[in-house]
Amino acid sequence: MQMKKSHVVAVLLASAAHPAFAREATALPPIDVETVASPATITTAPSTITAVTREDLRARQANSSDIAGLLSDIPGVAINTGGGFSGMPTIHGLSEQRLAITVDGHPVDSACPNDMNTPMSYTDPQTVGEVRVITGVSPVSLSGDSIGAVIDVRTPAPRFSRSDSLLLTGEVSAFYRSNDDGAGGAVTLTAATRSLSATYTGSFTSAGRYSGGGDLGLVHSSEYRKTDHQLALAWQGAIGLVEVKGGYHYSPYEGFVNQYMDMTSNKSWFLNAHWHNEFAWGALDLKADYRSTDHEMNFLDDKGGSADGGMPMNTHVRSGGYTLKADIPLGPVHTLHFGQEYHRETMNDWWPPVAGSMMMSPDTFLNINNGERTRIGGFGEWEARWSDKLSTLAGVRYDHVAMNTGAVQPYGTGMMNMADATAAAAFNAIDRRRADNNWSGSFLASYAAAKGLLVELGYAHKTRSPNLYERYTWGTGSMSSRMIGWYGDGNGYVGNPDLKPERADTFSLTVTAGDPKQGWSVKATPYYTHVNDYIDATFVKAFTTMMGVATGFNQLRFANVEAEFYGVDAAVTTPWWDNGALGKTRVTSSLSWVEGQNVTTQTPLYHQMPLDIKVAIRHALGAFEAGADVEWVDAKTRVDPARNEPQTPAYALLALRTAYTWKTLRLSVDVENLLDKAYYLPLGGISLGDYSASGGTIRRAVPGRGRSVNLGLSARF
Repeated sequence: MQMKKSHVVAVLLASAAHPAFAREATALPPIDVETVASPATITTAPSTITAVTREDLRARQANSSDIAGLLSDIPGVAINTGGGFSGMPTIHGLSEQRLAITVDGHPVDSACPNDMNTPMSYTDPQTVGEVRVITGVSPVSLSGDSIGAVIDVRTPAPRFSRSDSLLLTGEVSAFYRSNDDGAGGAVTLTAATRSLSATYTGSFTSAGRYSGGGDLGLVHSSEYRKTDHQLALAWQGAIGLVEVKGGYHYSPYEGFVNQYMDMTSNKSWFLNAHWHNEFAWGALDLKADYRSTDHEMNFLDDKGGSADGGMPMNTHVRSGGYTLKADIPLGPVHTLHFGQEYHRETMNDWWPPVAGSMMMSPDTFLNINNGERTRIGGFGEWEARWSDKLSTLAGVRYDHVAMNTGAVQPYGTGMMNMADATAAAAFNAIDRRRADNNWSGSFLASYAAAKGLLVELGYAHKTRSPNLYERYTWGTGSMSSRMIGWYGDGNGYVGNPDLKPERADTFSLTVTAGDPKQGWSVKATPYYTHVNDYIDATFVKAFTTMMGVATGFNQLRFANVEAEFYGVDAAVTTPWWDNGALGKTRVTSSLSWVEGQNVTTQTPLYHQMPLDIKVAIRHALGAFEAGADVEWVDAKTRVDPARNEPQTPAYALLALRTAYTWKTLRLSVDVENLLDKAYYLPLGGISLGDYSASGGTIRRAVPGRGRSVNLGLSARF
C-alpha cells in the first residue's frame, strides 16, 4: 500500500478542520483512553496526558502480555522491540532510558546490560489499575533525572468498605492467543473494612515462538514465561492513608529476538511504603521503596543452548530510596509544591568462566564490579490559577548524581583476551568517581481561549545523567562488547567514563477543541526538542570474520553529540451513528510523526518511528461490542548508518474486535492482522534469533506478528 506523506497529512488535517471529526481527545484507536485537559489540573494533568484505565486494559489484555506494547496506541508513543513482556517505549523519539517511568510512583532500575528487565516488565495488563502517560512537557515534580516523557503505572488503589460489613471483591481473567499459543490468567482479591484493606494480585503468562505474517515463518527467540505476585495492605484513619506493598516476580525464561543473549532467570522482590495526609495548611505525601533483582542470561535452545557452550552472565541490583512531597495552598490563586528525593542503586555484573573455553576462561569476567549510582534531588513549583480560563505552573529542580565502580577483570590475559586485558588495565588505572550537578526547569501555561477550546504552551529544560552501563562498561573485545547494548542491532558497545549528562530543551504547543455533549474532539501537539550532549554512539571498528570478511556489525563507543527531535501528534474523535434501536458508532483516528537528527554528524538518529496513522470504528449495541482497526505505517528510510540500521517497507494492518458483556462477565474475540500481512517492525532491529538459528545465513529485520485469534474472559465479583 503506497501513500505519500503529504497526502496522508492533508487528509488528517482536513478531517480535523471539520467539526464532525472531533471530541475530547479521549478515544485513541484502538483503545479508549481518557485525556485530562483543564486549566484546573495543570499540575498533575497537562493537556498531553492520557489515562489508560482499567476498563481500557480489560478490553485489550488478551492481545498482549506487555503493558508497554498496549501504550503504542497513544499518539507519539512507539515501542522498541524487546522480549514478549519487555517492550521499551519511545516517546517523541526519546527512548525508554530517557523517560521517567515509575510503578506506583517508584522508579525501577534495569538490572541487565541488554535492558531485558524493563520497569514495566514487572507489571501485567491483567492486574494493572491504570497507566498515565504525559507525552509533552511535564512538571519537574514528576520527572527527575530524565529528559523525555512520563509514564506512571499504577496498581489498583486500595478499596475500603462503605459499611460496617466486610467487603469482599475481586476479578479473575484468562486469555489465549493462537499465533504463539500464548495463555495466562490472573486474579485480584480484596478484603476490606472501613479502615483496613488487603489486596492480593497474581498473574501468570506463557507463550511460545510467534509466527511472522505471510510467508515470514517462525520467529526464533520470542518465547517467554513469567509469574507475578503482590500483596497490598492499607489503613486509613486519623493519621491519613498508610499503604504497604510487597511483591515477587519470577521469569524462568524470556527469548529476545534481537539480542545475542536470552534471559534464563529473573527473580525480583520489592517492598514499597506510602503515607499521605491532609492538614489545614496543605498535604504531605511520603513514598519509600526497596527492590532486589537477580538476573541471569545465557542462550535458549533457539541460539544453541548452554549444552553447546553457553555464556552465563549474571547481574545483581539492589536499589531503594524515598520521595517526600508537600502541597501548600496560599489561597484561591496560588499553590506551592515542594519535594525532596533520594535514590541509590548498587550493581554487580559478572560473567562466570566457561569450562573448556579458550576465550571465556579461566577467570570471572567482571563487567560492573560494585557499581553504585546515588541521586539526591529536590524541586519547587509555583502553581497559579489566575482565573477560570488561565493557569500557569513554573518549577525548578536540582539533582546531584554520584557514580563509582570498582576494579574490573577480563576472562584471562592470553592472546584470545588481549583486547579486554589491555582495556581492563587502562580502566583500572583511572579515577572512576563521577559527580553531576543537574539543573532542570519547566513552565506550563493553560488557557481556555473559548468554550470548548483549550491551548497549552509548555517549555522544559531537563537533564539526565548516564547510567552505569553507559559510563562503566569497558570491554573492547569483539565478544565482550557485543554483550552490551539495548538497541537490538547486533553491534557492540563500549562505555565512556567521561560522558556528560544529557541536557534537553523542549517546546510544545497543544490545542484541544471539542464538545462533550455532541461527542466530538480534535487535538494536535507540535513539538521540538534540542539535546546537548545527547548520548549516542560513534564508530570504532567493523567486526570481521576470521577470513577478514565484514559481518555487517560494528563496534561503537558511547559518546556525546548534539541532537534534535521534532514532530506532531494529532487525534480526532467523532460520533458516526446514534440510533437507540441500532446502537451507537464512533470513529477515532490518530497521527504520529517524528524525525530525530544527529546534528553533529548530520545523520538520522537510531530507532525513529516513521509516520504512523491509526483509524478505529467502534459500535455498541446493548451488551454487544464490535469494531475494526486499521493502522498504516510509512516506509522507514531514514536509518542510522553507524549502526547499519535496516530499512523497512510501508505496511497496513487490519484487526477485527468483538465482545459481549453479561452482568460482570466479559467475553472477547479479537483477530489481529486479519489478512496475515507480512511486514517488518520499524523499531525491531535485527532478528538475531533467526540469525543464530540459521548459522548466520539469515539476516533480516524483526518480522511483525502474523494473524492471531485472541480469546479473553474476565469476571468481576
